[in-house]
Amino acid sequence: MTAPSADFAARAGAAIGDARLQDALGRVTAVFGSRRTSAFASLPNAEAVRDAARAARLTAVANLPDYLERFESRLLANGAHVHWADTAADANAIVAGIATRAGCTRAVKSKSMVSEETHLNEALEAAGVAPIETDLGEYIVQLAHDRPSHIIAPIIHLTRQDVGRVMQRELKVPYTDDTQALAATARTRLRSEFLRADMGISGANFGVADTGTIVLVTNEGNGRMVTTLPRVHVVLMGIEKLVANLEELDACLKVLARSGTGQQLTVYTTMVNGPRREGDADGPDELHVVLLDNGRSRIRAGDTAEILGCIRCGACLNVCPVYRNIGGHAYGDTYPGPVGAIVTPGLRGLEPWRELPHASTLCGACRDVCPVRLDIPRMLLALRRDVAAADLQPRSLAWAMKLFAWTASRPALYRAATRVARVWLRARARDGWVRALPGLAGGWTRARDLRAPAAKTFQERWQERRA
Repeated sequence: MTAPSADFAARAGAAIGDARLQDALGRVTAVFGSRRTSAFASLPNAEAVRDAARAARLTAVANLPDYLERFESRLLANGAHVHWADTAADANAIVAGIATRAGCTRAVKSKSMVSEETHLNEALEAAGVAPIETDLGEYIVQLAHDRPSHIIAPIIHLTRQDVGRVMQRELKVPYTDDTQALAATARTRLRSEFLRADMGISGANFGVADTGTIVLVTNEGNGRMVTTLPRVHVVLMGIEKLVANLEELDACLKVLARSGTGQQLTVYTTMVNGPRREGDADGPDELHVVLLDNGRSRIRAGDTAEILGCIRCGACLNVCPVYRNIGGHAYGDTYPGPVGAIVTPGLRGLEPWRELPHASTLCGACRDVCPVRLDIPRMLLALRRDVAAADLQPRSLAWAMKLFAWTASRPALYRAATRVARVWLRARARDGWVRALPGLAGGWTRARDLRAPAAKTFQERWQERRA
């Protein structure tokens, strides 16, 4: 985890100045956006399906205790072991303990942002277990000792030349920037890892409460390998990832693929219902499901509970003007973009991440594109209100806002103050723009120019016209 809010401005500034990152962000997010539009055009009654998916997810959030009890009951009946983790440390200890008891020394992983949230890899290594990421993007990130920067495109910040150099350095293979050759190299290396691993660790896109089914969607087929080849399979999932039944799952899958990658359906949809039974051709000897809270109950009790309905498609990142300029790493934690600006303060605490709710223009594009219609701007405003109420903003800003409120509530004083400010700003302007301001106001002009104010205010011109 990167340093929190204190360094957000520095990280954002560095990202804006990175020309290669800017090119990659603009190109990839635009492609995702156009694909999404085409994919939804192929979905009959698309708006009704979105409504059904929203209802499924928000009903699950509203009735989460009941859903979790049903889910646990069905998992146990299916032969799985269920573990409850209040914190990230608890989850890591549970997974490491399972590995130790089962004598596992090598774990292959797939589709688990939650394990990024808990920093599971470090805990496994400390317990003597070697974790290997098998999603192609995550595998490159692991080789590069880096972090994902997008929910569904972890290496959006890297070029194919970067990937070629990483593989040359870490895998000792000849350099190439041919994407087919790079994918073939990863496939060859990962095939042997699948065969050697004795533990598989996955996340879950959804859990079906009525059947105890773990649902995993992938495009590379590695998810299926992780869930069937190793003798122990561990599912690490947030407690909010539930739907009631397979009918609701169908609606969610239809909008997830279209919103995330612009596909009508992902290539592989893996449904796990338990460990291997007598007569099964494959599957693990043991299935463990670790249900993680780690702040989700706290979120559910507050004004941003709706964010728990997120299905992690990444569509809000692709349309967000802030994310498209600063990328994922600037957000400093596992979840980037508009969703991360809400989830991270909810999971980690608002005080150390107080800047993230302000990393938005509130343009509403995220709300419009969200497949389950989450009102992200409303939740960002709620967090901004909480920051102000808790007096978490810098003292200088707090006093400046109080001074402004006091002045603005006195019309005569406000007009006099604006008259003085207008004269002063016009005196500093060159060619109609103010390019540098002193003190607290310098925070604005360090990143942008300020248009010089007009010679007369609207009110003054209106009075002249009336006269």
